[in-house]
Amino acid sequence: MSEINVVEQLFKKLEGAFAHNTIRAYRSDFAHFATWCRQAQCDPIAHSPVTMQQYVVYMSARYTVATLNRRLASLSSIFKFIGVEDSTKNIDLYLLLKKVKRQKGSAQIQAEPLTKELIDQLVPFCGSGLTAQRNIVMLYLGNQTMRRRSELCQFRFNDILELPGQRYGIKLRFSKTDQEGKGKAIPITSELLQILRSWQTQIERVTDKSQNQGFILRGVLKNKHITASLSPNSINRILKDVQQAAGLSTKVPFSGHSFRVGGALDLLMSGVAMEKIMLRGGWSSESTVIRYLRAWDLMDDG
Repeated sequence: MSEINVVEQLFKKLEGAFAHNTIRAYRSDFAHFATWCRQAQCDPIAHSPVTMQQYVVYMSARYTVATLNRRLASLSSIFKFIGVEDSTKNIDLYLLLKKVKRQKGSAQIQAEPLTKELIDQLVPFCGSGLTAQRNIVMLYLGNQTMRRRSELCQFRFNDILELPGQRYGIKLRFSKTDQEGKGKAIPITSELLQILRSWQTQIERVTDKSQNQGFILRGVLKNKHITASLSPNSINRILKDVQQAAGLSTKVPFSGHSFRVGGALDLLMSGVAMEKIMLRGGWSSESTVIRYLRAWDLMDDG
């Protein structure tokens, strides 16, 4: 059995145990390494630590530090799962990575915060008809839940929670930091609840009524037809179109991650403690967003 087949069998075994996006990233990152190995005439499984160092040198001239780190992490997991020596774990590679990071700089470009104030400015430029209604749902849902693109696209109408005491929420079934799918409830406002229910009613009018408990975010074709779901990759494109229509200039264009940073910033400005923001967004204390918020908080105090 070839080494590639061994890895393909591994990916099949991982199905159900890991999120689809995680397996897709593993597959993509290993394919990139395997392609490089074919060109370098070496084995992607049974290779020397020197081979991995050469691969890192190749990547460092073409990709960001973040991409390099992700690919090495994927390869490390794959090697561990199939029970072979992990060529990403050795002192020479560690020192090489330190040099690369010093040369290139490891700081990532911080996503532009998409706060509620900015969303209110974007709403009039969301388009018309079904497209506008879907875009408005996406903007406020993204801001209040602070979820990643893939998680936003997984929300369903039957995840909406109407709780005693006029409290409302939406159930997050799984996330990047909740691979076992324990789930949690995320608070939403009554205003967002009304927006969601209005969108649900609109879907009932133009689609089979059986779809009204399906995914909240949908594709809209020619402003007439609503699809069953929305691709996570579409979120950045929609944000780009709306931002351009509004003529709103920012250091970097809005992206799906802007929802997380903007929502967290809104909570910080309303006096929510950092620990609660971290819990709501599923962040660790070392995350990029939390470092960003701490810096912003210090500037505000000054």
